[in-house]
Amino acid sequence: MMSTDSLPSQWIVIQERENPSFDFFVRPKLSAMDADWQCVLLGEQPNQCLDYYKTDDSGSGEKLNLLFVRYMNKAWRTWIKKNRRKIASIVLFIDDDLLDWQATSGLSVRYRWKLWKYALKHQRFWRDIGANLWVANHYLAEKYASWQPTVCPPSSWHAQTITQTLFYHGSASHKQEFLWLKPLFERLLRDFPQLSIELIGDGETNLLFRHLPRVHVLHPMSWPNYRTLLAKKGRDIGLAPLLDSRFNSARSCTKFYDIAQAGAVGIYADHPAYRGQVINGVNGLLVPMEHERWYNAVAMLLQDQTYYKSLLAGSMADK
Repeated sequence: MMSTDSLPSQWIVIQERENPSFDFFVRPKLSAMDADWQCVLLGEQPNQCLDYYKTDDSGSGEKLNLLFVRYMNKAWRTWIKKNRRKIASIVLFIDDDLLDWQATSGLSVRYRWKLWKYALKHQRFWRDIGANLWVANHYLAEKYASWQPTVCPPSSWHAQTITQTLFYHGSASHKQEFLWLKPLFERLLRDFPQLSIELIGDGETNLLFRHLPRVHVLHPMSWPNYRTLLAKKGRDIGLAPLLDSRFNSARSCTKFYDIAQAGAVGIYADHPAYRGQVINGVNGLLVPMEHERWYNAVAMLLQDQTYYKSLLAGSMADK
């Protein structure tokens, strides 16, 4: 196996999704090596995410280092077989015993199946191609000593600074509003890296937003528990969208009081449910259900603190 510590080539880190294994173990190792890396998702097609990199398949020149965090799949295996000459090295990192079927006994059938599909079944392939093994602890290093593994000491990671929180506490009757919010959230999270989003929703809601960074979906809860949640401060902007429907025609202004109790400024649909309670520009914002208008309203509150504080004062006066 080739030593990877002194290789100057580009590193492509392939991971199922953002995860603590990378942040605590792999990232510090790559940083110590002064490596240049880019993360891609395991589910992406290799040809699509690697076309950006100029590689040399003639046997000389700059090549790629591929680093798999825990898992591999068939598509990446196939690409490696066809493009071996473009690759300087291949590394597998594990922080659990993913290469011994007996070690997985006692785990759920579903999780064992996942470990077999994405790790165990590829063990011989990794060995045949001369992959390097990086491990998280000395137990794994001793167990797989024949692989001559490298131990990656853990290190603390520096969380991204989040200074502003947007929230929408919908319910099962707000499915269409969640769908409407999706492109708005995608744009806001891309343009405002300091922003996080808090939602209340079911498994379907979690699935809808799980691809987005800095989105936290809380389980639905009882009214007493929800009151306690609102008492915990730290939320800045509350959203209350409402699309036109027969059911929404009878909505009340409950979310105005939820948002005020949370100590936040509200952006409300320009809808009869809120027109009698919200004075636009005084104790909140009434905005037509148009994505561009909502984006601009949120952006102004995030960027203009004087404007935000004036609306917050008006909202708190109605608390």
